[in-house]
Amino acid sequence: MKSRMVFAALILCSAVLPVGTFQSSGCEPHGNVKFICGVVSPEDLVAVPRSDWVIASGFTGGGVHLVNTRNYTTTQVFPVANPRERLDKKTYASCPGPIDPAEKEKFSAHGLAVRQGQGRVHTVYLVHHGFRESIEVFEIDTQPNLPTFTWVGCVVAPETVGLNSVTPVPGGGFAATSPNRRRPPAGSQGTNTGEVWDWNAKDGWKIVPGSESQGPNGIEASPDGKWLYINLWPAKKVMRLSRGQTPVSKEVVDVSFQPDNIRWQADGSLLAAGHGGPSTQRVIECLRKVCPDATSNVARIDPQTLKVEQIITYPANERFFSSTVALQVGKEIWIGTITGDRIARYPLR
Repeated sequence: MKSRMVFAALILCSAVLPVGTFQSSGCEPHGNVKFICGVVSPEDLVAVPRSDWVIASGFTGGGVHLVNTRNYTTTQVFPVANPRERLDKKTYASCPGPIDPAEKEKFSAHGLAVRQGQGRVHTVYLVHHGFRESIEVFEIDTQPNLPTFTWVGCVVAPETVGLNSVTPVPGGGFAATSPNRRRPPAGSQGTNTGEVWDWNAKDGWKIVPGSESQGPNGIEASPDGKWLYINLWPAKKVMRLSRGQTPVSKEVVDVSFQPDNIRWQADGSLLAAGHGGPSTQRVIECLRKVCPDATSNVARIDPQTLKVEQIITYPANERFFSSTVALQVGKEIWIGTITGDRIARYPLR
């Protein structure tokens, strides 16, 4: 199916960024858009609560980085030599152990999420592709000048599931999208290529009722866990889906582009970012090259009314294209990508 081809197109060649701290040099602005360099394919971005830090995940082997929102330096925190590790055996009893360091260039960091802690210590969830398909769990302590990043557990995905994005839910669990089943069920047909899965330590993995849909990609849960906001990439739609409610409630709203990740903002709105072009096939063609008719896009969505306001349409250029996530940082919108070595800093009007 075409939608399966879409997500196959996102499995790209890997490149590993050397471990270290990088100052954003050699990143001249493009008009009024500035850049932070030093992160290979920063596919997802998430703010760390009560801190000056943003976490960035490198999809094509770029690792996990911390980005300072004041001086724009970036520091790779995983994988690193001699990583901090402490397995939470109670919560992640089925975890076989830390990520195999032999993964090297096969390590791919995809979707990110943060569960806010009581003080300066928070939980980070990372969609991981490599020797195993999994959600890797870390603890970030922002008390030191450079926060510490400690691996504390993992949850291996079911055999049929290819993970994309993750969001914490109340009770210590999380929900994650699987846009493209590895082995579709016998007799399956139509446009529903994937679904959303819930996980908690007691019950393990379960499909969220009503979540079967066309390429579910980015995901965020409401603070009370009763609603999921899910980007449907091939369909150019965002879905609001009830969680833990009977009967299931589902609404969809159109956007003008293929929405990748979706992210809560400090003002209570959602930002969805993604790829624009004249057709889905053209978007696929332009994921890894600059096309004059491709755009990076960001829309602000009201979670209550589902009103959509497109706030950024940024033409593809040699410095930045293939947008995947948007995060408001001060008076800028930071935009991630699946290609290149930089985060775009787009000024708010």
